[in-house]
Amino acid sequence: MQVILLERVSKLGQMGEVVSVRDGYARNFLLPQGKALRATEVNIQSFETRRAQLEATNLETRKEAEALATKLDGQTFVVIRSASDAGALYGSVTTRDAADAATEAGFTLSRGQVQLDRPIKDLGLHSVSVTLHPEVNVKITLNVARSNEEAELQASGKSIQELAAEAEAEADFEIAELFDEMGSAAADGGEEE
Repeated sequence: MQVILLERVSKLGQMGEVVSVRDGYARNFLLPQGKALRATEVNIQSFETRRAQLEATNLETRKEAEALATKLDGQTFVVIRSASDAGALYGSVTTRDAADAATEAGFTLSRGQVQLDRPIKDLGLHSVSVTLHPEVNVKITLNVARSNEEAELQASGKSIQELAAEAEAEADFEIAELFDEMGSAAADGGEEE
């Protein structure tokens, strides 16, 4: 189906371009969302008469998105989830969780603006893309942890696996010291006899 784009659509084209898309994509997404019109002669003429108005509206919303982008870019948001000792989450962190975390921090985001490259299924720091406008993208960081204290440790640069390894090494060292002390005590006791 041939459609004329009313705004920039990523991986498809710029405003005003006539592009060919699959019928289902046009009927189910582009047309209902108001992102495109069928490319008929009447619609193309209608678009040309409204073009200046659409470009002005697009410019205005882009400026608002860029203002928000300067505040949002690089922000870190904490998401508390339950997880195993190995750091695997029971479930996953979704786009809704990311949007809710940003909203709690004072930024207005919808889950449709958040884009995950892959599902977040483990503890740690994860980079997430946010599309504020078709032409404005920013990166935020989600700090997924079991508690706020753990989130602070992760933010300082330590991973949960490193902390667990350090705790295990410390416990092994204490056990080894205990056995050394017991061994030296037994050796001291054996010399006296």
